[in-house]
Amino acid sequence: MTLAVQIRQHGGPEELQIVDVQVGEPGPGQVRIRHHAVGLNFIDVYHRTGLYPLNMPAGIGMEAAGVIEAVGEGVTHLQVGDRAAYASNPPGSYSERRVMPAMCVCKLPDAISFETGAAMMLKGLTAQYLLKKTRPVEGLEPGDFVLFHAAAGGVGLIACQWARALGLRLIATAGSDAKCQLALDNGAAHAINYRQEDFAARVKEITAGQGVKVVYDSVGKDTWDKSLDCLRPFGLMASFGNASGPVAPFAPGMLGAKGSLYVTRQTLFTHIRTRGATQAMADELFAVVASGQVKIHIAQRYALTDVQQAHRDLEARKTTGSTLLTLP
Repeated sequence: MTLAVQIRQHGGPEELQIVDVQVGEPGPGQVRIRHHAVGLNFIDVYHRTGLYPLNMPAGIGMEAAGVIEAVGEGVTHLQVGDRAAYASNPPGSYSERRVMPAMCVCKLPDAISFETGAAMMLKGLTAQYLLKKTRPVEGLEPGDFVLFHAAAGGVGLIACQWARALGLRLIATAGSDAKCQLALDNGAAHAINYRQEDFAARVKEITAGQGVKVVYDSVGKDTWDKSLDCLRPFGLMASFGNASGPVAPFAPGMLGAKGSLYVTRQTLFTHIRTRGATQAMADELFAVVASGQVKIHIAQRYALTDVQQAHRDLEARKTTGSTLLTLP
């Protein structure tokens, strides 16, 4: 038996229950992994609340690092004893050990700790596909401006550093002066406290009225309309989350009136739908972290048994950087 977090119905943090579960042997294409650290992400909140519905009872969590205990038939890229990390469906990383699909599980380089691995896989791979693959039609070149909301979070702090390494001028938004300073300390060229300033007006001021080529937005409803006003003609509105709630339906004609804009809704799991794509993205992430160009900031740790409080703090925007669940 092993400890795991499950929900039996969608709802608030109180639905997260610690249970004993039986973990068997991996089948074809699967591995069994013993976790050393588990990552916390906002998608876990979406699963818990039912914004992204799950079949019940359900495990929670998409990111972790640990050691491979057993390997199923057909798995060739991992062996028993390998250090490994992943961002992967199905949910279930809030556990001491689990059996799961091997496709998105990657060998973790010795130079990267289990905690760093667990804190960076989902967030780092997200930053990678946003900055390297989710690009405006006119491309991104060194010196170009981009706008990144929630820049003091786990994805945001990685994106600030990676954007700087790419020569991009990242304009960060965050909800406090302290969070803005954190974004600046991690490579943002400018930071806007959206609680005190009109971020759309400030972006136009920073860019001398031109606007940005792309907005990366995980906030959703609260930032959507003004984000469109931040874009230059042919700019790209890249939505990848809904922290404030889903974006309301809108008439496509407005995109023409605002400058022939492009809109996309991205999700990591489209990008890591094959073993080759997952490994290529992970290799790029491992390299930029090992080089020191991107540092993973683990700002909070909660025991697995304190998972309800971890979710409360995440939803209340009390966290910065990456958050881990620690195991007994």
